[in-house]
Amino acid sequence: MIRKQERVVFTFHTTTDAMAAESLCKTLGGRMIPVPGEITADCGLAWCAEPGLEEILSDTLKTAKIPVQGVYRLMI
Repeated sequence: MIRKQERVVFTFHTTTDAMAAESLCKTLGGRMIPVPGEITADCGLAWCAEPGLEEILSDTLKTAKIPVQGVYRLMI
């Protein structure tokens, strides 16, 4: 059985925004996942990463002007 771990999850308004985020963030850490059932988002994709990367990823996305719909901490 896989143990759940706390993760930071970024959601996006559009698939285009999610794909741009993936291209930008994959070298920083994390991966693209389907939006977890506990939350809702306009786009069905979310970026999931270790909680310690939240500030770095947020700053990177903001600098690149990629709009984020929401940021969540979840046990995944």
